[in-house]
Amino acid sequence: MAKDLPKKTRVAIIGGGIVGCSLAYHLTKLGWRDVIVLERKKLTSGTTWHAAGLVRQVLGSMTLTRLAQYSLKLFQELEAETGQATGLKQNGSIGIATNEGRWEEHRRAASMAKYLDVEAHLLGPKEIQDLYPPMNVEDVIGGVYFPQDGQTNPADTAMALAKGARLGGAKIFEDIKVTGILTAKGRATGVRTAQGDVEAEVVVNCAGMWGREVGLMAGVNVPLHACEHFYVVTEPMAEMTPTLPVLRDMDASAYLKEDAGKLLIGAFETNAKPWGMDGIPEDFCFDELPEDMDHFMPILEGAMHRIPALETTGIRTFFNGPESFTPDDRYHLGEAPELRNFYVAAGFNSIGIQSSGGAGKALAEWIVEGAPTMDLSEVDIRRVEPFQGNKKYLELRAAEALGMLYALHWPYLQFESARGIRVSPLHERLKARGACFGEAAGWERPNWFAPAGVEPKYDYSFKRQNWFPYAAEEHRAVREAAALFDQSSFAKFMVQGRDAEAVLQRICANDVAVETGKIVYTQWLNERGGIEADLTVTRLAEDQYFVVTGAAVGPRNLDWLRRNTPEDAHVTVTDVTGGYAVMGIMGPNSRALLSGLTDADLSNEAFPFGTSREIEIGRGFARALRVTYVGELGWELYVPSEFAGGVFDAVADKGAAHGLKMAGMHVLDSCRIEKAYRHWGHDISDEDTPIEAGLSFACRFDKNIAFIGRDALARQKERGVQKRLVQFALDDPEPLLYHNEPIYRDGKVVGYLSSGNYGHALGRAIGLGYVRHPDGVDAEFVNSGKYEIEVAGDRFSAQASLRPLYDPKSERIRA
Repeated sequence: MAKDLPKKTRVAIIGGGIVGCSLAYHLTKLGWRDVIVLERKKLTSGTTWHAAGLVRQVLGSMTLTRLAQYSLKLFQELEAETGQATGLKQNGSIGIATNEGRWEEHRRAASMAKYLDVEAHLLGPKEIQDLYPPMNVEDVIGGVYFPQDGQTNPADTAMALAKGARLGGAKIFEDIKVTGILTAKGRATGVRTAQGDVEAEVVVNCAGMWGREVGLMAGVNVPLHACEHFYVVTEPMAEMTPTLPVLRDMDASAYLKEDAGKLLIGAFETNAKPWGMDGIPEDFCFDELPEDMDHFMPILEGAMHRIPALETTGIRTFFNGPESFTPDDRYHLGEAPELRNFYVAAGFNSIGIQSSGGAGKALAEWIVEGAPTMDLSEVDIRRVEPFQGNKKYLELRAAEALGMLYALHWPYLQFESARGIRVSPLHERLKARGACFGEAAGWERPNWFAPAGVEPKYDYSFKRQNWFPYAAEEHRAVREAAALFDQSSFAKFMVQGRDAEAVLQRICANDVAVETGKIVYTQWLNERGGIEADLTVTRLAEDQYFVVTGAAVGPRNLDWLRRNTPEDAHVTVTDVTGGYAVMGIMGPNSRALLSGLTDADLSNEAFPFGTSREIEIGRGFARALRVTYVGELGWELYVPSEFAGGVFDAVADKGAAHGLKMAGMHVLDSCRIEKAYRHWGHDISDEDTPIEAGLSFACRFDKNIAFIGRDALARQKERGVQKRLVQFALDDPEPLLYHNEPIYRDGKVVGYLSSGNYGHALGRAIGLGYVRHPDGVDAEFVNSGKYEIEVAGDRFSAQASLRPLYDPKSERIRA
């Protein structure tokens, strides 16, 4: 280890676990040699040293899987490069299913693996037992086998990365505790330690379960909380041969791996125990937590059922150590929105070893390039809401988050802990009408409405869930009569000042130099032409704009707006999200309904699509925006929160005569996918361009101020694209689509669905996904192919379209 702490460095990494070492390694690979790692005690002494070391390639999403795939590739080469053994053993892994839901989840994972070029095999009970002879398979339906998965020694792998970093020029210091973050003019400028200050161009928080504490030093919100993580190691067992695959019995909340002739049994139990509520002890270093055999006994009993030989085998080691978890079971990566040049890589939710290589590489590229080089939105720290830093919230949520790792990942699965944090002014009225609430960005939002006498509660399944027929009725109301959506969770920003137009003209790809009262649908692009945001901008006055975007991307979009507003611009940006309730009144009867509540002229001539104005409604006022995300005539009513209840009551009372139904977020989604409206985070991201996504109509290349990303788009327009977003409709009305299902064109995999839902008006499942081809994709290529979508191992024929299958000419929204 290095001895003399420098006064200045290019990058200061806080934390010497496997992630901090990986980041240092990858920075040196990119030519940044002036890098230091500061470890408060000893390398790996927090969580890394006691991790189970499981290495698998297919995780819960495309992004997590791509990062894990790279980790495995790196681990395969690391020992030869550094001379440091890693203990990598690719003995494969098996995930078993003991119920139909888990079996479908495994089949869907195997389907996803085909697009990712990961070897995967679906096996029956006998084939599983052939691979894992000690296993009892009497209750096993089937399983998925990944031959290239395996296990590694976490501490040795971290030491190999540390050695590789040192060979590249990085310096690593132990027993150096960071006590503060130096800042100036909104930027991190270094770190404070007991041994002195160190200036740094970039500071990175890789502090693991200390990540929240280090974040607070910088005024940065890093929501994570430690939980106790248990495993036991048996006495030697003759049945435990070195070639046995890692076994995941998720229905029993357990993983099992051979460990030097013994069996290690670990748990991701549903009733986890939070730890460190009063802080982490100052002297914590390779510490273990107290045993709790009563807590672990249900896991052990399940393991004895699965491996009968355990009944006569002793326990050599009972281990309990802390690991950190985040509110959504996704780790935190990227530059913090609160402080420039302060990056985070923390909260790895027990997948830190298998993610460390990919996360370190991705963050190193982000730091060097100044922007992500791939879509990292689901782990981007800019998704974090301010309230999520609350300690009590984190304590409650972390206990559930641990168990969620092995829970069945049903479609629309909701967290149950730490709920009711953010509620709209309409919440109690909607609850009284049978709303079943889901959570997004902490908001309680009606996902569907139960009829009288039915409990508004999910009965999860991969098939048609219990709410499916109720959503069908809501969907029909949108298409045939009228429906009310509570869209109060929209993030809303007011942009004001004499330079507002100029600033937004540069940020927005579309032209916002419009008349007062006009609504502009636009994307915000990065320099590569990738879509950073997908939203509407309404001009309220010469010097005032109203920006509306999705709930889940509010912090990210606000950060993009602020970081692309010049320091000398005469502009203020204000988050007014909580100030307005939003009611979406949608459907062919919406004009007649609202006309009975206002003197405003809502005719097509007086109030055309894409316009906004203040209107009186009932006994209140609202800003009415004639815009839609469901593909029907309708208005979004933005009502000051304190007046929202009265306006809702007036609309609900008048609506009865017009067939008005309450409608939830599931129907908002099923309607938008019929109309092929894109959803940011699924169908479009910062690595997709408007041309690829079929949104170039919203880009004004000829406006007076060049928008960010214009030149990149112009070049792409000239050379053509290698992927296009396409809408698909299954021919068979029975299967359901969600996302990640492979797309086949003429028998070859050419992409995967980015989103899916059931189109009740079209009578079949609808999906959106990119069709890819290295030689280019145009309309002829798309239209000349024969398509199939693979669902849980079975292929179903599908129709492909570059135009919306529902109302392709958009006549209904302009009626």
